Amino acid sequence: MKRSFDIMIVGIGGQGTILASNVLGEACLVEGRSVRGAETHGMAQRGGSVESQIRIDAEFGPLIVPGTADLLIAFDLLEAVRYRHYLKSGGVMVINNQLVLPTSTFTTGQVPPTTDDIIGMLKGVKMEIIDATAIATAAGSPLAANIALIGAASHTIPLTLESLLEGVRRCVPKKTIPINEKAFLDGRDAIQS
Repeated sequence: MKRSFDIMIVGIGGQGTILASNVLGEACLVEGRSVRGAETHGMAQRGGSVESQIRIDAEFGPLIVPGTADLLIAFDLLEAVRYRHYLKSGGVMVINNQLVLPTSTFTTGQVPPTTDDIIGMLKGVKMEIIDATAIATAAGSPLAANIALIGAASHTIPLTLESLLEGVRRCVPKKTIPINEKAFLDGRDAIQS
């Protein structure tokens, strides 16, 4: 039995996690690879957590069992902490350095965690943290941060560079293809293989 490569993509509603998973799915189709996916986005429009699960070459089911994901792509530092239990030992996290604090932090008087606090919570996990928002902004739009993160994670994903770029071209609006291609490549360059 061929082992699947399991990718968990997590973020907050509106950050583009579902588009990112669609890019990976399209890249799999370009290569003729089996792909299964699932997503949860119930309260996403209210800043809720969104997760997408992508299983490349999976034989059974679209859901990733906690502790078995090969790669976790987090669009926010808190989401990386929230979903780290999905990552297998030796798995990799690629994280945007963005920190979106829940509204309850401000209404209950809680002291919000700092970026250093959160990175401390992830100690022992193999991770790469990039400023995907800045990379995307430099490419032409902060909305392409999700694509910059896919680019940064592309060193780990078992798909070719051309397939991933074709996935981007197929999923983003036509007029934004150049911006998204640049965000992808600049995100890829932000992490050396």
